[in-house]
Amino acid sequence: MSIVCWLLLAYQLVVLVYIIAAWVPAPPAALGPVFGMTRRLVDPIVLPLRRRIPPVRLGSAALDSSILILIIGLVLLQAVFC
Repeated sequence: MSIVCWLLLAYQLVVLVYIIAAWVPAPPAALGPVFGMTRRLVDPIVLPLRRRIPPVRLGSAALDSSILILIIGLVLLQAVFC
């Protein structure tokens, strides 16, 4: 595997940790630095997507589709380069 494939896979894992961290209301102190690092790595890409892509309304709730778009983009990049 090339370095690009490894980087894309590693970033997909970081995005997965970011998603899990979003579900945890108050992370344990030991996981705080890990969750903070994932935010610093994912937010620069997700925040511009959130500004451009409106959330999908599901009744009284809203689904943030920017993470889904990011994951699809990473999978497409992986299909092209790997």
